[in-house]
Amino acid sequence: MSKYFIFIPNLLSLLRIGLVYPILNNIFLGEFVISFIYFMVAAFTDALDGFLARKMHWQTYLGTILDPVADKLLLSGTIFILWLNEYIPLYIFIIFFGRDLVILLGAAVHMTLIETETPSPNILGKITTTLQVIYILLVMLLQILQYNISLIGLDIFIILITILSLIVYSKDWFISLNKYHNE
Repeated sequence: MSKYFIFIPNLLSLLRIGLVYPILNNIFLGEFVISFIYFMVAAFTDALDGFLARKMHWQTYLGTILDPVADKLLLSGTIFILWLNEYIPLYIFIIFFGRDLVILLGAAVHMTLIETETPSPNILGKITTTLQVIYILLVMLLQILQYNISLIGLDIFIILITILSLIVYSKDWFISLNKYHNE
């Protein structure tokens, strides 16, 4: 029976991709309540599709591609529009976007040279993504409540976690590459 539902995680990833434009457009228009709700739904679909894929064994090759693409589009797009409209500083955009870009390039190299399977995310990567989602939601919530407070302490914390995550990913890739070259 469960084989008939194997497509559900992929549909959730597609829903997340479909929510990217409404989220970005509403942020651009200053409609943060709508963006906040859509972003929460998108974050929930991310958690749900991963849970269903793992726990119900509904993993598909398409899902291994769709899920990270949906995540990168959602987070990078949202960070970009928040920076473009001056709700977050440039350094946050550079660090977030740079990490995602390096992870995508690293995954491409890994899949090309080492194995065709997409690399599995590590626990620090999952924590970093969760913290970035919370950061984005907090930025939107502050706009909804019209609070103008400095987030410099949170900015520094999220930057350090993001950079640490990138270092761990890079270390893992170099270890995999080294193993590949020594075989």
